[in-house]
Amino acid sequence: MSKTPESLNNAQNNTKSSLGPAKPITTLPDLFLTAVSLLFLFSSPKPNHTLFRKFLPFPPNARRFPKMTTTCQSRASFATPQALSDWLKPRLSSDSLESWGVKPGTKNLHNLWLELSEGETSLVDSSPPLRTVNVVTVRILGKGNLVLVESRQELSDGSFRDRFRPLSEKMKPHETTEEAVTRAVKEELGSSRVVRIVPGSYRKKLEERNSVSYPGLPARYVLHSVEAWVEGLPEEDFVTEEKEEYEDVDGTRRLEKAVSVRKHYWKWVCSDSLCS
Repeated sequence: MSKTPESLNNAQNNTKSSLGPAKPITTLPDLFLTAVSLLFLFSSPKPNHTLFRKFLPFPPNARRFPKMTTTCQSRASFATPQALSDWLKPRLSSDSLESWGVKPGTKNLHNLWLELSEGETSLVDSSPPLRTVNVVTVRILGKGNLVLVESRQELSDGSFRDRFRPLSEKMKPHETTEEAVTRAVKEELGSSRVVRIVPGSYRKKLEERNSVSYPGLPARYVLHSVEAWVEGLPEEDFVTEEKEEYEDVDGTRRLEKAVSVRKHYWKWVCSDSLCS
């Protein structure tokens, strides 16, 4: 008995359903795309963190100094100058420590102890230790594009120290930049003067170099700089005498052995080639 075309189609359909749905056939292009994807996944370069380090706001020689993650010695660490000396001796070369207060233009151990006592300085526990100081720098503007700089200082031991830099002063703990500027002008330029900070002139930067005041002791300076107008200053070069930097409440000097600045020598210089 011969089968009709309709019966043949029904038979073929029953055969397909018993075998399940037809599986897709993997072609060569599909295999190629899969291989390329796996190759890209496993060969992708890892992030280069060195690229990010290039943009950190630190000078190129910052690696010469210890990181700030180490223990800091501050005002509460040393009860007396002798305690500070005992702590420094195994961490500094004897030649460096012995030159403090002896080499012209340097300060001595007592000065450093006072800075620590006042909270103006901290020391990182390393060999050699790292002295960290916050400093306010005031670029005082004058007539005809002139800028005031301190050309040199006369110290209490009779020596002189060349400076040629704007008015600078170590900042006190918790002191704002504006407060430090006002105090610096009063202490180093004499009497209370009206100070007007130029809006938008504030800058902050980090400098790391060997300390001039304490040879052999590397220093990290956090500089807070502004430009300002100060009323009542002489238009010619002038000299000011500074009040004692470290005094007790009754006005007596706290430590006679410390070296202090006796006189400041100020000079107006051209800030650019357009000076009149």
